[in-house]
Amino acid sequence: MQEQENKKEQDLNSTLVNTGWKRWLNYQSIVKQVPFFLFLAVLAVVYIYNGHLADKTIRKINQTAKEVKELKYEYISVKSKVMYQSKQSELIKAVEPLGLKELVESPVVLKDVAVTE
Repeated sequence: MQEQENKKEQDLNSTLVNTGWKRWLNYQSIVKQVPFFLFLAVLAVVYIYNGHLADKTIRKINQTAKEVKELKYEYISVKSKVMYQSKQSELIKAVEPLGLKELVESPVVLKDVAVTE
């Protein structure tokens, strides 16, 4: 008698399990789950887009850092060139074709003479 009851319970449990899977695999339940699957698909697309956007941003940052480095090198070279050209000996060479010469004697100081009336 108890064996029959145990067998009925097992049959009932197995039918519940089978109906549970069948319940999830029928057409109506699948149609009911379509919005959730669409949400998951949109979420996956957004996740992939975010990854590509991050890669693009990293490439842009690296390119900008490279440009900054090159501009720094250019700045240093131009600065050294200007420092070299602004030395007194280089200025004399630069203005010589214009007919300008270095002052040999000391400059004359002009005094302001006040006129009294």
